[in-house]
Amino acid sequence: MKRNILLAMLVLMMTGCATKSRYYVLSTATQPSDVYRSAKSIGVSQVILPSYMDKRKLTVAHSGSQIAQLDAVLWAEDLDIGLTQRLISFLQKKFKQPNVFAYPWGVERQPDITVKLQINRFLAEGDTVYLDASYLITNMRTKKSHAHLFHTALRTGTEPAAIVNTMDKVFGKLEEDIAGKIR
Repeated sequence: MKRNILLAMLVLMMTGCATKSRYYVLSTATQPSDVYRSAKSIGVSQVILPSYMDKRKLTVAHSGSQIAQLDAVLWAEDLDIGLTQRLISFLQKKFKQPNVFAYPWGVERQPDITVKLQINRFLAEGDTVYLDASYLITNMRTKKSHAHLFHTALRTGTEPAAIVNTMDKVFGKLEEDIAGKIR
């Protein structure tokens, strides 16, 4: 009897170790390859994500219509908030401009330019990470807006760390694209 209990406890302990969660973040802004100078203030609305990214689990696609969430691979942050902060930090570095801030910006802090980003697809399928997005840049002085589409795909490994690393790179490409359109 004691032996069965000890064996059961050993199995439970080993199972607990085998399913240990790993946490990842995407909120660390990359260092821009080149920098622009701008005196314009920029407001960034919260990044809108597909609903499958609302959960804290890394999502991968098995096909164009089937996705799975990896139980032991978790985001250490809410991605919408983390990616919004990352975009703000990147634009601050890119334009050497501290006046890049998140919505709500208030009447006294009305930005010159606003950016609204909607991510439509951001996941790995097979050996590729895909990022499809649309974003709207509005000049608040002239009230003119320009909508842009963005798509990129980059090969990745199948391990979660490789997927997250590739997601970091493709989001960096999106950041550069947005900065180029603001310029």
